[in-house]
Amino acid sequence: MQLPYSEELNIEYLGRLFDNTSECYKFFWFDALITKVIDGKNEIDYEEMVDEMIAEAWYMVTEYHLNLGPRDTLEGLIDLIKAKNPQLKSCEKKSTILEFLKNTDDREIISKKRILTRNVPYRLQAPFMVNIKGKTWDIGESKLITKINQESRLIYYFKEFEGLSTKITVQEDWMKYIVKNKEIIRGWLECKMIKYLQKRNPSVPGIADKLYPPQERKLDRIKKYWKMILSIEQVRDIYGGQILNEKDMSIDHFVPWSYVAHDEMWNLNPTTKSINSSKSNNLPEWDMYFEKLARQEYQSYRLMWKYDIIHDEFVKCAKEHINNDEIRERVYREGLDYAEFAGELKSIILPVYQSAQNCGFGKWRWKGRK
Repeated sequence: MQLPYSEELNIEYLGRLFDNTSECYKFFWFDALITKVIDGKNEIDYEEMVDEMIAEAWYMVTEYHLNLGPRDTLEGLIDLIKAKNPQLKSCEKKSTILEFLKNTDDREIISKKRILTRNVPYRLQAPFMVNIKGKTWDIGESKLITKINQESRLIYYFKEFEGLSTKITVQEDWMKYIVKNKEIIRGWLECKMIKYLQKRNPSVPGIADKLYPPQERKLDRIKKYWKMILSIEQVRDIYGGQILNEKDMSIDHFVPWSYVAHDEMWNLNPTTKSINSSKSNNLPEWDMYFEKLARQEYQSYRLMWKYDIIHDEFVKCAKEHINNDEIRERVYREGLDYAEFAGELKSIILPVYQSAQNCGFGKWRWKGRK
């Protein structure tokens, strides 16, 4: 993706911001800068920038369990905040996270916020500063600010160094450029970030969907399918053993959506609303629940081939929730007995389950009434 040309600004240098990126900080600092500029701010302090970085990375770390980089300080800080403040949910509103960060007096959190500002505010603009090389970077922050402020045509400059209260001032020409081209610049940044994250999370699906807070999934079609099955035959929830009813039915992702980032039919099963809420984005214990899942799914498979009305609804569901013809043939072709069906289902789900487990998704079992 090409950035829009400008006669006044050096866009070639802008395009090289992420050429040498071993950690994620640059992406989130620049993203915070874009956000503040679009909001009309040209003077921003370090703490505002860091709080914005944390809030943007929050979901990637807590909800999606993405690896942001080797020994990544931003990831470590978010893990620390979450551990110390369990009331902050993985799907918490961004405004709530920002409010917490603004008001916290936790010294450890504040200290680690400060660590995040020791390099990235200065090194982000390195492509613009051809005169600063090698050991020239290894001087105190006050001296480095003085040296950087002597460079010409930067995106932003620095006020006097005051720790987290240090302010940057975005130049007017760059503000106009960012506001005018915000959609393209954000798209360019997202492409760079996706490549970075995919490299560090090679087995994780749906990276592009994990740059943002989790959204409500549209599962109306699959709900209708299971409701039709309930009208013909009793179905038991696989976690608590309750007989399901239409009013209290919810659709669960066996391997959490936070990992798979899709709504494929082979990973969806009906449960109760309270159980689905309790399970959240955890992995159900495999040895306890997979066979129950397979038997529940085989029940729907058997009825689908027995009743035309259910088969017709299955076909409609498949258009939205089965996007791999090979999997459809393996799992849903006519004539499978239970052992064959369960074997095929296991061969599809288990590798995905194990990969999610390796990424840090925790195990879960229902502790309610059986």
